[in-house]
Amino acid sequence: MFRARNYEIDTLQPIVDRFPKFTPHPLLPGGHLQTITAAVFQGRRFPHRAKLHPVVLEDGDTTILHDDQPADWSPASPVAILVHGLAGCGRSSYMTRAAGLLNEAGVRTFRLDFRACGVGENRSRLPYHGGCSDDLLQAMQRVVELCPSAPMNLIAYSIGGNVALKLLGESNRHLPANLDRAVIVSPPIDIGKCVNRLTAAPTRYYDRYLVKLLYRQLRRSPRLVDHAPHIIDAPRPLTQKAFDELYTAPVWGFESADAFYNATSSLPFINDIRVPTLLLSSRDDPLVPVEMFEQLKPPAALSIHLTDSGGHLGFIGRGGTDPDRRWMDWRVVDAVTANRAVSRRSAAA
Repeated sequence: MFRARNYEIDTLQPIVDRFPKFTPHPLLPGGHLQTITAAVFQGRRFPHRAKLHPVVLEDGDTTILHDDQPADWSPASPVAILVHGLAGCGRSSYMTRAAGLLNEAGVRTFRLDFRACGVGENRSRLPYHGGCSDDLLQAMQRVVELCPSAPMNLIAYSIGGNVALKLLGESNRHLPANLDRAVIVSPPIDIGKCVNRLTAAPTRYYDRYLVKLLYRQLRRSPRLVDHAPHIIDAPRPLTQKAFDELYTAPVWGFESADAFYNATSSLPFINDIRVPTLLLSSRDDPLVPVEMFEQLKPPAALSIHLTDSGGHLGFIGRGGTDPDRRWMDWRVVDAVTANRAVSRRSAAA
C-alpha cells in the first residue's frame, strides 16, 4: 500500500499559471465582505446521496467519510478526499460544492468528518484539532482500501489545510503511494499567530462567533463532556484561546494553549513537502495573515498562489470567468483535473 511514489507531475505551477485572475464581485470588495457573504450564502446546493464509511481510529474514536461516486467512475479514475475547516463538517457548503463539481468532472469524492463532527458528532471522546494529521492519514488509508488503483487528491480548507500540510511534511515517506497532488485553501500555518490576531478589532467578531460554535458542539456531545467533566462548572470561554486553554489543550495532554499551537502548526513541516501541492490564499484574509506565506521559502513541490482579494474561503467573483461566481471552487477543480483524462462538465450558473 505504501511505497516510493512516481508523481504524474513534479509541480502544480504550470496549472496555477493558467488560472484566471480573481476579480471580486463589485458589491463585495474587501476580505470581510467576501468571508461573511460566502459563509451566509452557501451557493449551489447538491443533494446528499453519499455512502458513509466509518473509520475507527487507533484510540477507538471514529471519523466518517462521505463517499460520492459518479455513475461513470472506474477504478482507475481519480478520487479526492476533502477536509473541512474549524467548526465545519463534510456537509459544509464549500465541501459539498467542491465535491459536486468534482463528481460532475468524473472524480469520486470522500468528504471527511473529523472526530466529533457532522455525522460522527457523538462517536468520539476526544475532539479533532489543527494538528490531527494521524487521523487524516488513517482516513486516507481507508480510501486506498476502497480505491487501490485510483490517483488520489487531497483537498483541505482552513484548519483542515493546516492538518494536511503538517501531514504532507512530517509523513512524506509514509503517505499513500497513489497520492498524486494536494490543494490547500486558506490554511493557518502558524496557529498561534492566527489565534492572537483574532483578539484585535475588527476580527473579534470571528473569534466570538467561532468559539460559540465550538462550545455548543462540545456541550451537545455527551462523550466529549464525560471525558472532560471539568468544563461543566467552568465559565463559558469567550475567545478561541480561552477555549483551547480550558478544553482542547488539556484533553490532548498539553500544558497550555501556546504549547498546543506550537506542536500542531504546520509551518515547521512545510519545507519537507514532496507531493505536488497548491496553497491558495488571499492577501485580505481577515483570519490568516498573508505575511506567513510571503515569508516562506517554499520547497519545489509547493506552489503558492495569493490573490489580492477573496477573504477567508470567500473568492466570490465577477461573472463571466467560470460557470458560476465561486472562483475558489473552480480552481480546485482545475488543479485536480488538469493533465488528466477526465471530462469537465459544465455546471449550472
